[in-house]
Amino acid sequence: MRSGILAGGNWIIDQVKLIDTWPPQDSLASISSESASNGGGPYNVLKDLARMGAPFPLSAAGLVGDDDRGRAIAQDCKKSGIDTAQLKATRQAPTSYTDVMTVRGTGRRTFFHQRGANALLGPKDFDFTNTRARIFHLGYLLLLDRLDCPGPDGRPAAAEVLARASKEGIATSLDCVSEASERFKAIATPVLPEVDYFFANDFEAERITGITLSHGGVVEPGAVERAAQALVALGVRRQVFIHFPEGAYARSASGAGAWQPSVRVPPGEIAGAAGAGDAFAAGVLYGLHEGWEPQRGLKLGACAAAASLSHPTCSEGVGTLAQCLALGERLGFRPLPMTD
Repeated sequence: MRSGILAGGNWIIDQVKLIDTWPPQDSLASISSESASNGGGPYNVLKDLARMGAPFPLSAAGLVGDDDRGRAIAQDCKKSGIDTAQLKATRQAPTSYTDVMTVRGTGRRTFFHQRGANALLGPKDFDFTNTRARIFHLGYLLLLDRLDCPGPDGRPAAAEVLARASKEGIATSLDCVSEASERFKAIATPVLPEVDYFFANDFEAERITGITLSHGGVVEPGAVERAAQALVALGVRRQVFIHFPEGAYARSASGAGAWQPSVRVPPGEIAGAAGAGDAFAAGVLYGLHEGWEPQRGLKLGACAAAASLSHPTCSEGVGTLAQCLALGERLGFRPLPMTD
């Protein structure tokens, strides 16, 4: 019987710097603190699941450089109980890293990214014949050069990777990066028929579907539902999850929908928003793996995302399963959105 989550894709060291303000070009901002931590979809999701105490195996797949950052990632995974058999090191490129500039007081972030070894990750780097994982999570599409490029069938090579996982009986999960480009339809859309569970924030869902989800900064629930339905129509096989600051919505291929409002986190308790989307995905994947009904998994996702906001790094704010849920109960939830 299959058990566990295998996560592959971007492996990044986030170099997080808290600054007092975002400066105009050619001017100065002060750094009040800095730290290095995990970054990238698979790294964040697996670390979050480990911190929540997931009772199933966690495994990593990807490329890091043969350097100090790469060795730090491998050591951190082993310390967290994450299997690294498919996390390989290369001398052809350095380990990827991102300078994350986070404005203290608002949590707003700006990223300066070195693609590094992640740009070399290709289909040959994934082996699904020697894993007993139940779910394979791939992230981030649009930030994996070789997997974003067309494969032999004309689709992005990520489609081949996901199809191979499915052939071995592994459920597939996918997340994108919020890139300000017009590449979403060309790269994400052709891959969706190979995806069982698709995660997207409001920005990404808009770029793929062409449906505007908000007006005047306010998300319209009816538009979110239409976008989720459109993503299912584009080929997602089981469930679509769209998340945004006010909450999240899940839509199944059968047409069932579920809403989850976000936790009411006071602005003073927000240290940074880096990794909140991955924490949401980790909570939902926890529930999917354990066979929970959708609403329960969405609630854990919302609570894990809220917990991640308490620390400027991606995962250090995430606690155990009980601690995440207790945070939601302590702070309460926003009013549940009403459909249009």
